[in-house]
Amino acid sequence: MAADDGVEKSAILLISLGEEYAVEVLKQLGPKEVQKLGHAMAALKSVPRTRVEEVLAEFHKTAEEAAAVHVDTDAYIRSVLTKALGDDKASNLISRILQGGDTNGIEGLKWMDAPTVADLIRNEHPQIIATILVHLEHDHASEILNFFTERLRNDVVLRIATLEGIQPAALKELNDVMLRLLSGSANIKKAAMGGVRTVAEILNFMGTANETTVVDSIREYDPDLAQKILDEMFVFENLLDLEDRSIQLLLREIQSDSLILAMKGASDTLREKIFKNMSSRAAEMLREDLEARGPVRLSEVEAEQKEILKIVRRLADEGQIVLGGAAGEQMV
Repeated sequence: MAADDGVEKSAILLISLGEEYAVEVLKQLGPKEVQKLGHAMAALKSVPRTRVEEVLAEFHKTAEEAAAVHVDTDAYIRSVLTKALGDDKASNLISRILQGGDTNGIEGLKWMDAPTVADLIRNEHPQIIATILVHLEHDHASEILNFFTERLRNDVVLRIATLEGIQPAALKELNDVMLRLLSGSANIKKAAMGGVRTVAEILNFMGTANETTVVDSIREYDPDLAQKILDEMFVFENLLDLEDRSIQLLLREIQSDSLILAMKGASDTLREKIFKNMSSRAAEMLREDLEARGPVRLSEVEAEQKEILKIVRRLADEGQIVLGGAAGEQMV
């Protein structure tokens, strides 16, 4: 896969640079990037000299071709992001970038595993917990929610769904909870976070049983809100809504073992759509592997399906595929 190849090259480059320089590079990366590179570096037990030379040569060529750019970077960033994202979305991102990183007092949580974060925040007010979770990656937030009691989980998700924005005062309170100082609070604008889409993306990463109880709980409070969340969710069966070209792009990114496990829980209709977008030989081999595979735990199937959905969302974020919403509208 192209993404894995890029991570491997980066890992080889970091190892080649030596410890001192590698440390400086890693300091500039976020939690997910560090985790990916860490796994890739750990997997590099032995790298042929020719491979190292190839990676270094490619890096050298890329560096040589990168021309120096002299612009008013702050003004440029503000202009480009505002035109690309609109005022509301851009304002929070601009403040984070130009003020030197996250100012919401929560950056440290992004480096912690889900059980640790859950233990740290479970006794806070549900509104505070909701405010914290919308700042995390959606899969991370979903995993944390799974460590809460059902009652707390449902309460927090409902608060996220009805969260229209975060005022500076709320961010100050959040920082008090996390024992961190908030810099530049006077300049922080209302952050467009939370809402139906956020809940849908968090629930997409959650186990089916917990997902169902959360939605049922929200339905009791507000049936229309629950339906809006369901309409925004993209589950494995929604692959039926993808164009054939998108299915073909997706299949190139999935390992065969992962696909076999995920398809154990797929409908016949979805299976046929996937077979149709493979070569006849590949489709026949997949059919045989599915038949030969014995019973598989539902939890394993769901976990593999969610891993594939992560790839779907990445491809959608990169603009390579378009996800179809409930009403057939474009979702990216």
